[in-house]
Order: sequence, then C-alpha cells, then structure tokens
Amino acid sequence: MELFRVFRGVEKIPKNRPRQSFVYACVSYLLVFPIFRFLFRGQAIGISNLPKTGGVVVVSNHGSHLDPPILGHALGRPVAFMAKSELFKVPILSFIISACGAYPVKRGAGDREAIRNASNRLSEGWATGVFLDGTRQENGRVNDPKAGAALLAARTGSPILPVAIVNSHRAFPKGSVLPRFVSIHLRLGELIQPPKTKKREDLSSTTKEIQISINSMLDQGLIQNI
Repeated sequence: MELFRVFRGVEKIPKNRPRQSFVYACVSYLLVFPIFRFLFRGQAIGISNLPKTGGVVVVSNHGSHLDPPILGHALGRPVAFMAKSELFKVPILSFIISACGAYPVKRGAGDREAIRNASNRLSEGWATGVFLDGTRQENGRVNDPKAGAALLAARTGSPILPVAIVNSHRAFPKGSVLPRFVSIHLRLGELIQPPKTKKREDLSSTTKEIQISINSMLDQGLIQNI
C-alpha cells in the first residue's frame, strides 16, 4: 500500500494563474530571492512538482518569521498568504502586501473567514500558502498539524503540495532579534490529492499524510551537491 496518495488529476483544476505584479517581481527578484540564495545559501529540490498554473495548496512546516517570504518568493510563482487585517491599514505596507497576494483576516475572526478567503484565492488560480501547525515550532517540524489545509483542498478540489523548509528555525529562532546566516533549503514533495470528502476522518487522514511527507523530507536534511 502506497504511503502517499499522489494526485494525478491536475488537469481538472482550472489552469488560470494570477499575473505577477511589478511590485511582487521587485520584492522577489531584488530582495527575497537574492537574500535566500546568497546570504542563506538557499537551494531547492523538486521545483518540478509545483504546478505552473491553477490553484494549489502549498503546505509547509513553520520554524521562523523567514518562512512566509521564502515560501512566497522562492518557488518561481506567486504564493498568497493570509495576513492580519491591521497590516492593511498601514499605507505603504498595505500596498506592498496586497500586490504580493496577501489577503486580510481579522484578529479574533473565526476559521470560516480565513477558509473562505483562502478558497477564493485558490479559485482565482493562486498558489495559496498554509503552515500546517498554524504557528512557529521551535524544532522546525510539524508537531501539531491542523486540518485547515486539507479542508481547503476538499472545498476547492485543489492539489496539495507539501514543502519542507529545512533549517529556518536555526536561522531565526524564536526570540531572536537578528537572523543567523546558516543554510536554508527547500524540499518540494509530490502532489497529494485532496480528501474525497469534508468528513473529519478524511480530513484527518490527509492531514496525517501531509505531516508524514513534510517531516520525512526534513529528516533528509540539507540538500547536497545540487
């Protein structure tokens, strides 16, 4: 029995892809990608597993504040993330994060609003980022996975791309003021199909698959000889 149920029906997902804005391109190519590639000696393996078009739920571990910009700008296509609504009240910051595909979620709002906003992004063809634990983990692993990513996939029929961010928890640990420039690598796993239904058992089963996939890639460690 296969450990993972690899998604084969990508052609069923709408093939639209939001256009990368000028601001997004500037942030990616002039700021985030050079920092990731040169200061953190970043590399990635499995980029071919990321669909070039259509909605896809990009799911990863979460070890530090470095994860959103790296995941959003180092994969070769825009990735949308939810952001606190308060950030959209800051004029310049609001313009930048909106251009980069962020969408607001009110502080204290229920999960329904976040799921609805993320579902809309997927329907528009965005790669939509989700941290499986929801919050940063000191050991950088997936320890307490939430079912939000599986629910998103079930609602929209979007495939799930597990991504392991290796070493970000060491580069910028909780409580640190400045990062340490150690290597940070990305590993992209094979696509996993969405749950067959939105029933709890199906969501839990898919969530477990994602957790195993990400933690298995983390166990492989840094990328060698790429």
